[in-house]
Amino acid sequence: MRSPLAERERERLIAAILPDVAFDGWTLRALRHAARRADIPAEQAIALFPGGAPDLVAAFSHWADRQMLEGLENAFADPVSLSRRVQLALRLRFEVLLPWREAARRGLSVLAMPHNAPLGLRLLYDTVDAVWRGVGDHPTDFSFYTKRVSLAGIQAAATLYWLDDRSPGFADTQAFIDRRLADLHRLTGWRERLAATADRLPNPLRLLRPSR
Repeated sequence: MRSPLAERERERLIAAILPDVAFDGWTLRALRHAARRADIPAEQAIALFPGGAPDLVAAFSHWADRQMLEGLENAFADPVSLSRRVQLALRLRFEVLLPWREAARRGLSVLAMPHNAPLGLRLLYDTVDAVWRGVGDHPTDFSFYTKRVSLAGIQAAATLYWLDDRSPGFADTQAFIDRRLADLHRLTGWRERLAATADRLPNPLRLLRPSR
């Protein structure tokens, strides 16, 4: 486990490296520039990201997740539906990334390498888990997994859409997210109705129970 001081320095370095990533990528060169900017010895900065580019991209993704969660803390003064809360969470995360869209694009290029695929899946899970926790949804049943899998598909597709979205305020991406969440809501409602109907039907397995 890293110390709180190391975590703070990692976060400072991620904030400092972002202006250079668009030009230098997630490289040691960019990290060295960030270290100078953050007044952290270069050797110490490199030691904080021993895996190189994948470690930097992971820290960037977690940084964006934390920024999103901070934005959600005071976002629900008035009661709103769960779907609206999820919409806001996804929008906030894209707003965090908007000034650093090229850094996000280069990060996806790193994660697209076959040996980094497990990391990419883990970071996607971490993001959707942060979304569900941030909107106050804490299921303990099987829906914990189904909600994360469903939202992971929406988040992954929306990210690719957003990278090429040039609409004002990335309105097209938001519309894309809204459509996908509406589809998910309809599917979830259909599943719930089906489950409720199945519960009312005779269960042939009851015939196998011993009579009393």
